[in-house]
Amino acid sequence: MLEKLLAIEQHYEDLNQQLVEAGEDYQRAAELNKERADLEPLVEKIREYKNALQRLEEARLLQVNEDEDEIRELAEAEIDELIPLIENLEKEIRTMLLPKDPRDERNVIMEIRAGTGGEEAALFAADLFRMYTRYAEGRGWKVEVLSANETGIGGYKEIIFMVKGKGAYSRLKYETGAHRVQRVPTTEASGRIHTSAATVAVLAEVDEVEIDVSENDLRIDVYRSAGAGGQNVQKNATAVRITHIPTGIVVACQDERSQLQNRLRAMSILRARLYEIEEEKRRSELESTRRSQIGSGDRSEKIRTYNYPQSRVTDHRINLSSYNLPAVMEGDLDFFIDELITRAEAERLAATEG
Repeated sequence: MLEKLLAIEQHYEDLNQQLVEAGEDYQRAAELNKERADLEPLVEKIREYKNALQRLEEARLLQVNEDEDEIRELAEAEIDELIPLIENLEKEIRTMLLPKDPRDERNVIMEIRAGTGGEEAALFAADLFRMYTRYAEGRGWKVEVLSANETGIGGYKEIIFMVKGKGAYSRLKYETGAHRVQRVPTTEASGRIHTSAATVAVLAEVDEVEIDVSENDLRIDVYRSAGAGGQNVQKNATAVRITHIPTGIVVACQDERSQLQNRLRAMSILRARLYEIEEEKRRSELESTRRSQIGSGDRSEKIRTYNYPQSRVTDHRINLSSYNLPAVMEGDLDFFIDELITRAEAERLAATEG
């Protein structure tokens, strides 16, 4: 492995030299700079690993050749300290060398739909939207609502929104699936606990060039948009409904004031959904023998339960619970997401080594 790591370090040094030579070729410099920035964390870890190996070699020489007992004991103590450090560094480097999902740095389109539970499920969908908004704000990301189908008392039958920020997909992709809530609904007079659900889909934003959608495959309808409760009804037909005939996918957008903006948003959502279908096919082919439960993308899979009476949130994929439900609903999701990422990387590492 060391030979491969030395080659990566040398490539990093070559990039530094090429950056100097790029001069005023700003496009070339930008490309080199991005590649260099992507490599930098790995190179830093490689240098830490090399330094630890050198220290281990020196300590072993002292252990063998030193006459003084005290110095030999110090060398042995350092060896005992360095061996687990080197093992951990090797593990970290192997993980960093795993091929990355090319979508990880992209913005995401998230879709939340109320499931079983009627009005209470719609209110839970609104709670989930608020939770993800808080999480995004905490990471400095921006949230932009693309389409919303509201109920009369503050819930959502469906809400589609974009989260814009570096690495948004790398963390939010683990939220895809069925989310279940157990609580006493505000509409429940007898105080009985109800179980309701909402589904979340997380799609990477897709550029036009990445997925070609033929105009012949589309049926586009325009109509007048209606606000919540019949308010703010547009006089002009600005709302857009796009049907992708080959797949039957329907996307409607009415939140923008112009037909063009609604059409652009609807096309963005459609491209993301079509791309996800293609990615799912590709993943299924690659993992036909054994599919990971973490981040499998199955929207019917129950991934998390929010139990209000016990103030408990449980992620069923990793059997991990938090007993601080209010904090989770305020966007404190890293407790789960960090562990999901760790487990997913461990599985991928085991698959490459196996």
